[in-house]
Amino acid sequence: MAKPTNRVALVLSPEEEEHLKTLAASRTAPLREVQRSKILLSYRAGQSFSEISRTLGISRRIVYKHVDRALAAGVAVALCDRPHGSEPTITPEAKAWVLALACTKPKDQGQAAELWTRSALAKHIRLEAKAAGHPSLAHAAKSTIHHILRAAPLRPHKIKYYLERRDPDFDRKMKEVLIVYREVGELLKQPPPAGTPRMVAVSVDEKPGVQALATTSPDLPPVPGKHPEVGRDYEYKRLGTASILAALDLQDGHVTARVERRHRSAEFVGLLQDLDEYYPPEVTIRVILDNHSAHISKETMAYLATRPNRFVYIHTPKHGSWLNLVETLFGKMARTFLRGMRVESWDEMKARILRGIAEINESPVVHRWSNFTALENAA
Repeated sequence: MAKPTNRVALVLSPEEEEHLKTLAASRTAPLREVQRSKILLSYRAGQSFSEISRTLGISRRIVYKHVDRALAAGVAVALCDRPHGSEPTITPEAKAWVLALACTKPKDQGQAAELWTRSALAKHIRLEAKAAGHPSLAHAAKSTIHHILRAAPLRPHKIKYYLERRDPDFDRKMKEVLIVYREVGELLKQPPPAGTPRMVAVSVDEKPGVQALATTSPDLPPVPGKHPEVGRDYEYKRLGTASILAALDLQDGHVTARVERRHRSAEFVGLLQDLDEYYPPEVTIRVILDNHSAHISKETMAYLATRPNRFVYIHTPKHGSWLNLVETLFGKMARTFLRGMRVESWDEMKARILRGIAEINESPVVHRWSNFTALENAA
């Protein structure tokens, strides 16, 4: 017969008892919490320590431990583990040194790399910790450095790109471009009365460096059940590069474009001549474009002087090409007919690019600017 205990009874509130019953029946709670709940409920029901030990298949020492904790400090304490392990030895000053070091580049520390990895940073910290006055980091593992960086938070192994403002007149030029976009949107909603002098707006830019690449072996078509993708040899031949000069009509989505080997003033003047030929003579052509030297060269200005009142320039800010809607057109080209293109000659690539532009013009899409926050704030 089990010897009766001289410990007092465990008093539970209805909420505590319900919580213990829920834990004891749970299949998703941690096993230690389920086990401790059963210990406390069994003790509350009057079972001896020996009976609880046999029923649950655990030692009596564990039963004593958690019953005594519940009697001393309550159910919540009995269910949780006590903090264990030694006190952390890495000082706040040492952590601050790690963060300061992570904010430098490896090349600043005499290494070849541009960015830290956690392993490289941990190794450098271990080598320099004692000399820097932080011996607690002399044996720091990569995981230790990871926890210090994550708490900051700091990710020196990542790059996030940004656009620096390099134009002192950025806001003014941005507003001029956005005003044109807003006017175009209003004209699309409500065309001007008959007899009003007509104006069009085109977004112009160049996409340089389009590579003409040839395969060294024929592509393999997909084969059901064997390889679902197009097969292509890794080797290729370079046949030169091309520049796509394009003008996107913001009213109807029509694209006027040229494919050239270079994008000098002569090629840009050729694009202006194409625009001059495409639009009726009485139309004023507003051209949204960046500050490329070919756009404002002597040759270009000389041509514009022969066509007075025909073209009006609206310049995007320096380092603000993202304001030019023609970039969305170039993105569309890159995702469609330029993607994975392989040709047998530079001339074939030119012909296929012009064919792709013709396909765009068969089903033109009007590109619109929707965010006019800068204009609204200025107003």
